[in-house]
Amino acid sequence: MATTALLVLDLIGTFAFALNGALTALRATRLDIVGVVTLGMITALGGGTIRDVFLDALPPATFLDWRYLAVAAGGGLLAFFLWSYLVRINRAINVLDAVGLSLFAVTGALKAVDLGFGPAQSALVGAITAVGGGTLRDVLVRQVPTVLSSGLYAVPALVGATAVVVTDLVGIRGPVAGVGAAALCFAIRLVGIHFDVDAPLPPGTRPREDE
Repeated sequence: MATTALLVLDLIGTFAFALNGALTALRATRLDIVGVVTLGMITALGGGTIRDVFLDALPPATFLDWRYLAVAAGGGLLAFFLWSYLVRINRAINVLDAVGLSLFAVTGALKAVDLGFGPAQSALVGAITAVGGGTLRDVLVRQVPTVLSSGLYAVPALVGATAVVVTDLVGIRGPVAGVGAAALCFAIRLVGIHFDVDAPLPPGTRPREDE
């Protein structure tokens, strides 16, 4: 995929996760503007930072390109000032999370491919990129990380990352392939949310009673 298209997808995912992290902060805690924007930025930039550390691409791109910081801060500020309107949107937080999850799965996997990593490693890096920011967000607001409590969180990320790696292997690369893989991840995640679907639990384990 062209560098410009990859950057655009990465920035859209950053913005979506920044909104998501800030809205989560406003719902789960009583934070001031600094706390809300900070949590939004950590959510937005955490996955990409973890990715670059894994890939030994240091310093992380999020600290080399001012656009990442600007987009993340902008998303956090937007959520802070418009939260009373945004929280009225049905399942806004879950949808934003699914958008960020999907786009980061794709961009993380493709960056690993560009650096010469193998297909399996690239797909795994994509999944880690996707769930990294959300995991940091949940830990900071003292919630069980979604990646540990929802079977259809890491799974769609891995599916999306694998899909874009496979298309690259067969010579299909570009914005359409990236968006298509992200859409697949997004659709699986929303199906899981809507129908409350999880991966199989250990035998004898009772379903969670809070959902």
